[in-house]
Amino acid sequence: MLIAGHHMSLAARLRQPPILVAPGAYDGLSALLAVEAGFETLYLSGAAIAYTRFGRPDIGLVSMAEVAQTLATIRERVAVPIVVDADTGYGNALNVHRTVALFERCGATAIQLEDQTMPKRCGHLADKALIAADEMVGKIRAALDARRSQETLIIARTDAIAVEGFAAALDRADRYAAAGADMLFVEAPTTRDQLHAIAVHFRERLPVMVNMVEGGRTPARDAAELQDLGYALVIFPGGLVRAQASLAREYLSSLRAAGSTEPFRDRMLDFAGLNALLGTEALLAAGRRYDSADAVGEN
Repeated sequence: MLIAGHHMSLAARLRQPPILVAPGAYDGLSALLAVEAGFETLYLSGAAIAYTRFGRPDIGLVSMAEVAQTLATIRERVAVPIVVDADTGYGNALNVHRTVALFERCGATAIQLEDQTMPKRCGHLADKALIAADEMVGKIRAALDARRSQETLIIARTDAIAVEGFAAALDRADRYAAAGADMLFVEAPTTRDQLHAIAVHFRERLPVMVNMVEGGRTPARDAAELQDLGYALVIFPGGLVRAQASLAREYLSSLRAAGSTEPFRDRMLDFAGLNALLGTEALLAAGRRYDSADAVGEN
């Protein structure tokens, strides 16, 4: 997937500054808003799908088909690269093979797989469990075999810090790199020293990414500092959901108290504003091209 406005693959973009900042998207509207704001890559977050579609936590309730459908919906609306959270690949190596093939067809630019057992849980929740490193290596190999294009990146994530310790997490990530992963994601480091050590360990070999979760286990750092440490990509998977949930609470409370949206109007798009964002006029104009009998060729 070429980056909009650039003849450059995501793989090439990740190897040069500045650091890529990818907000979490979970539907067509969130993706459209992120692109409008100037972001050049999106992160399709499994957690954000669970939060918004189901009002449930990130504990492995979302299925492969639900993510694929969401991905296809977003890809229909925006052209920028999409990094897709594929959790555990929804099963064993054969499931991973099918997941990667399907997600690539639906428009994924990069596909992230993790070494948790199924059902997985958020990397910043307690009591995670891991599969054996050997099994994860097999899953990575299956993912690489399944992709049709070398430009579809396979990201290997390890959740080992909280389960087996920091050194074991680096060892696992080393093995995943050796298996052919295009990018590494060592989830939920708990200190700045760990954040730094991960980047130093891998940045000369492969791009490394990091996850910023508001109130999560990793200390909050901005993009500039993460770039200085050596990270190629920083994701904010649930940030937009957390912002929208807060705003929605205030809106609903105001509506209930006032019996009207008037007190909240300066914090809302009006009818025309929303239609401008959505591109309603252009879409209706495109539709009118199909209305005229004159436009139909004679058979």
